[in-house]
Amino acid sequence: MLSTPLAAALNSRNIHYGWVMAGLTFLIMLTTACALGAPGVLMPALQKEFGWTTADISAALALRLFLFGAIAPFAAWLMMRYGLQRVVSCALALIVAGLGLSMLMKDMWQLVLFWGVFTGVGAGMTAIVLGATVATRWFNHRRGLVIGLLTASSATGQLAFLPLIAQLDQAFGWRTALILVCGLLATAFVLVLLLMRDRPSDLGLPAYGDTVVDTAPPTQNLQPFQVLKDAAKTRTFWVLFGTFFICGASTNGLIQTHFVSFCGDYGMIAVTAAGVLALMGLFDFIGTIGSGWLSDRYDSRWLLFAYYGLRGISLLFLPNAEFTFFGLAPFAVFYGLDWIATVPPTLKLAAEKFGKDKAGIVFGWVFAGHQLGAASIAFTAGFIRTTSGKYDLAFLIAGALCLLAALLALTIIRPKAQTAPAAA
Repeated sequence: MLSTPLAAALNSRNIHYGWVMAGLTFLIMLTTACALGAPGVLMPALQKEFGWTTADISAALALRLFLFGAIAPFAAWLMMRYGLQRVVSCALALIVAGLGLSMLMKDMWQLVLFWGVFTGVGAGMTAIVLGATVATRWFNHRRGLVIGLLTASSATGQLAFLPLIAQLDQAFGWRTALILVCGLLATAFVLVLLLMRDRPSDLGLPAYGDTVVDTAPPTQNLQPFQVLKDAAKTRTFWVLFGTFFICGASTNGLIQTHFVSFCGDYGMIAVTAAGVLALMGLFDFIGTIGSGWLSDRYDSRWLLFAYYGLRGISLLFLPNAEFTFFGLAPFAVFYGLDWIATVPPTLKLAAEKFGKDKAGIVFGWVFAGHQLGAASIAFTAGFIRTTSGKYDLAFLIAGALCLLAALLALTIIRPKAQTAPAAA
C-alpha cells in the first residue's frame, strides 16, 4: 500500500493526506457518475438494435435510479462498519461487472439485471454519501469547500463524458462506449486499493485543520432504520425528503435520462444534445461549489427557495426553446448552475437538525428520496413519450413540482442556536 510512504512524503512538505483522499474520492464519484449517466445517451442505440420501446428501457433505468438512492443510507452504515476501501472497491467491481456483462445481453431481463441492479447498487455505494463521509472524517477546516467539490464531481461525471460516449456510440457502437467507461472504473479501482484509507488516524494524522490525532473508536452502533425512525418524527426530515424527491425528478430522472431523446423529437442529433448536457456539467461544477460557499453565509432555506423556483421556471420554458446548440445554451448554463446546487444547503440543514453523528445516515435517507423521485419521473416520462409521442407534459409536470418544492423549503424551522447572529 502506497498510502503510508506517500503520506509521510507529503507531510514533510506540509501537505495533508486528506487532499489525496479528496482527489481520489473526486475520481471515484466522477467515474461512477459517468457509468450512471451513460445509459441515457445509449438508449436510442438499444432501441435500434433490440427493438425495445422507450417505456421498456425506462423501466430498467428507473430501477437503476431507485437502487442508486435506496442503497445510500446502508452504504453510510457499511462504510462505518467495514471501512471505505472495502466498500468502494466492491462497488466499483460490481459496476464493471454489470456494464461488462451487458455487452453480451440479448433479452430485456438482462438489461434490468445488469444496468438496473448491478449499476444501481454499485453507483449508490459511491454516491454523494461517500463524499460527505470523506469530507467529514478527513477535514475540519475547508469542509464546505470539499463537500462542494465532491458533490460537483458526481453531477459533472454524469454529464461531462456524454459527448464522447455519444461519439463512440455513433462511430463504433454502444459496446465500444461501454469499454471506455469500464476502463475508467478499472483505473479508479486500482487507485482505491493503493491509496484509500479509512480515517486520518490510520496514518497517525489529525484531520485537516486539527492539531490532535483523533484516536476515539469509530461509532458503529447507529442502525439505518433506527436513525430513520427517529428522523421521521420531525417535519424537517419530511420536507427535506420531499424537496429532494423533486430535485431527483427534475435532474437525474428527467434531464439525464430523457434529455437526449427529448431533443431528438425536435430534430437535434444525439451528439449535439449530449454536448448541451456537457455544458450543463461544466456550469454545474461552478454552481455547486458556489452553493457551498453561499450556504456558509446565508439561510439555506432561502437558497433552496431560489434554486427550486428558478429551476421550475426554466423547465416550464424549455419546450418553447429553439432546439439548436446555441438556442439551448442559455438553458444549459442556467440549469447547470442549479443542477445539484441544492445539495450543500440540504446537507447543512440535515446536520443542523440531527447532529454530526447522524447526519450522514439521515442524508442517506434523504438522498434515497432524491433517487425515488428520479426513478418515478424516469419511468413516467418514458410512458408519456410512448403513449403520446411527446415528452412535453413530463417537463411541465417537473417544472410545476419544482415551484412546489420552493415553497416547501420555507416551511423548515431551523434550531434557534443556528439562527443567532455569529460573533465577530
